[in-house]
Amino acid sequence: MNKKLDLAEIFYSLQGESSFAGFPCLFIRLAGCNLRCNYCDTTFAFETKFGLSVDEIIEKIEEYSPVNLVEITGGEPLLQDEVYMLFHALHQKKFTLLLETNGSLSLEKVPDYVIKIVDVKCPESGEEGSFLMENFRFIDPEKDEIKFVITNKWDYEWAKKFIFRFKIFEYRIIFSPVSEILEPHFLADWIIADKLPIRFQIQLHKYFWKDN
Repeated sequence: MNKKLDLAEIFYSLQGESSFAGFPCLFIRLAGCNLRCNYCDTTFAFETKFGLSVDEIIEKIEEYSPVNLVEITGGEPLLQDEVYMLFHALHQKKFTLLLETNGSLSLEKVPDYVIKIVDVKCPESGEEGSFLMENFRFIDPEKDEIKFVITNKWDYEWAKKFIFRFKIFEYRIIFSPVSEILEPHFLADWIIADKLPIRFQIQLHKYFWKDN
C-alpha cells in the first residue's frame, strides 16, 4: 500500500538558507511538528493541507525538470515514517536531497546521501534542550550542517558556549538571526569580534519577497 504523506505545501523557488542558498530548489513541506518555537514562521505547517503518495510527489516535482535540488522540510519531516520511502525514491531519480530537521528526533535512519540541516534550538526559541545529543553520531562534518537561529545576544552567547563545550568546530555551523527581531548587522558584528569560524546567514527569501 502506497500510503499518503501529510503535506503543507510543495513549491519551487530559490533556496534561501544553508550552503545551497541562491540555487533553484524544489521544496516539499511535510505537515506536523513536535515543537512550538516562539519565532516559528511556518505555523501553517502544523496542520495537514493535503496528502500525496510518494509516486504522486515525484510526478509533481518532475514537472520542474531539470531542477534537481530538493529540500524536504516541515514542520518536522521525520515525524512521518513514510519520509524514508520518499528519500529512497528521490535518490533513485538522482535528485540532490536536503533535509531540514529540528534536531529533536533521531537521525540514525536518515540515509548518508541526504544532506542534513539540523537545528539546535537556543533558549529564546522556547525549545532549549530539545536537541538529541546522540545525533552528533549521525551528522557528517564533511557535508551536513548545524544551524543556530539567534534571537538576541543571550542566544548568541549560549550558542557559542554550546559549540565550545561540545567541540564541534569541525562541523559546518550556521548562525542565522531571527527575521524582524534581530538586526543582521548585530549578529555579524558579534561573529567578527569573536573570530568564530562559522557561517553567518540571513534568510534570503525574506529579502527577495518581503511582502510574502
